[in-house]
Amino acid sequence: MKLLFLHGSPAVGKLTVANALLQMVPGRLMDNHAAIDLARTVFDFDAPGFWELVHDVRSSALNAAAANGVPLLVMTFCYAEPDDRVQFANFEEIVQRHRGELLPVFLHCSREEAMKRVGNPGRVARRKMTSEEALTRFLDSHDFTAVPRPDCVKLDTGINPADVTAQQIVEHFGLNVPA
Repeated sequence: MKLLFLHGSPAVGKLTVANALLQMVPGRLMDNHAAIDLARTVFDFDAPGFWELVHDVRSSALNAAAANGVPLLVMTFCYAEPDDRVQFANFEEIVQRHRGELLPVFLHCSREEAMKRVGNPGRVARRKMTSEEALTRFLDSHDFTAVPRPDCVKLDTGINPADVTAQQIVEHFGLNVPA
């Protein structure tokens, strides 16, 4: 299994790039918000137990995908240092245990571009962060950076549209494009 780990701050286009990429290559999507949406059915956002459930769901889903031979899993994630280092190490361990390959991609854009995107209708519909004020607080209180891997690809989503960024990822990692 290959785990394509698309990470970055909110509103950089992780899900948009993931969807564009999955139009080019066969694979499955594990969106960051799937586990969050599930946890919201049990807990209020950020309540005690909320993030533990989110982490357990993500790890369980990744383990199931790897154990059952899903060839490509595209995962979106808001990775912040040092907060998510343990969670990322857990993902790496799961992938390695199943003799898979982790392909890290850090997506970023300017703060101004993220502010333009944060209120778009798709984010509203998915119950994601949608206000410039909330995004500003979140960006100022977390260190969104590339995972600590020398092979992490860094792409600016403010420069190219999602399909071009997705194509760069496909080409960089030599992902199989159907004939």
